[in-house]
Amino acid sequence: MLSPLPVIERVTIRQLDLPPKVVRTDAIQSFVTQETLLLTLHVSDGIDATGYAYTIGTGGSSVVALLRDHLAPRLLGRAPLDVEAIWKDLFFHTHATAVGAITSLALACVDTALWDWRARSQALPLWRLLGGAQPRVPLYTTEGGWLHLSAGELVEQTLAAREQGFLGAKIKIGRPHPSEDRARLEAVRDAVGPGFELMTDANQGLTRPAAARRAKLFEGLDLAWIEEPLPAEDVAGHRQLREHTTIPVAVGESIYHLAQFREYLEQGACSIVQPDVARIGGITPWLKVAHLAEAFVVPVCPHFLMELHVSLCAGVPNAAWVEYIPQLDDITTSRLVIEDGHARPPDTPGLGIEWDWEAIARRAHVNLSIDGR
Repeated sequence: MLSPLPVIERVTIRQLDLPPKVVRTDAIQSFVTQETLLLTLHVSDGIDATGYAYTIGTGGSSVVALLRDHLAPRLLGRAPLDVEAIWKDLFFHTHATAVGAITSLALACVDTALWDWRARSQALPLWRLLGGAQPRVPLYTTEGGWLHLSAGELVEQTLAAREQGFLGAKIKIGRPHPSEDRARLEAVRDAVGPGFELMTDANQGLTRPAAARRAKLFEGLDLAWIEEPLPAEDVAGHRQLREHTTIPVAVGESIYHLAQFREYLEQGACSIVQPDVARIGGITPWLKVAHLAEAFVVPVCPHFLMELHVSLCAGVPNAAWVEYIPQLDDITTSRLVIEDGHARPPDTPGLGIEWDWEAIARRAHVNLSIDGR
């Protein structure tokens, strides 16, 4: 007779806020604080599994409310092994508020915790549980390159990044005149030479004519990509831009459902997909995006959350880059392992993130327990 499956007995929800390490500005916003949302599943087999998501300054309390009032109670008594069933159940339970950021972030908290349990229960690191496609992934930095910086500061930062071993760096674009963007990029390219990758990011801040004009100006600078040149909902505009420039077009951090990625890929509207595991709703849909992109021979270069994305990228064959932005250092004891310009996934069971629970307890301003009583 088979032993009964472990079940979720209690759920803990925490929120704490982490200030950015440097001033972060782009074409449409500033990164105010990382509202970090932690969800821990307390399972009958004795495993405590933790998932997380984030905002860049607003909406964290709304995610907490959705988890507290609608999602966490539905987890009690469920078998954490049933990852797909739970994700689908929670998605349709909140169908009136999907697809959107708040619902996706809440789903991600649950789903990443489920995968943490799944890997811990099998004593496997996440990337090996997912298939162990590659033992390391190239690394680029976005801890510089912000829009408020001068050309001289960008050059200094990017040269330092190259000396630190990074293989590429991201530069924000969207200054008032296209010539300013061109001058900043040209200064950096002249300084680092041809062997170092430069990624650009407009953060959805351009119109179709402005994006086309900049793409033409940037030709010859050998850019790795132009990211989010237009609002994410403008699929046709991205397709039009991709058809008229040799610069690869990257999208994904502001897309919240697999079907939206499918539309981009079917229409040939992007060269690179950048799913964010928190904004897409967790590991379960992230993997579907990655495999869908693989079918279209499109690489995956995920947005932010390097501590988790390094394992996801190592788990799939078409991941091309991990984005370096450290943000969890104050509440973790683990660190991203960097070797010869590549990120190596952790070999510890689960997500590979070692939480500093004492630091979390000091910082948390939300600490809720859901146990059905």
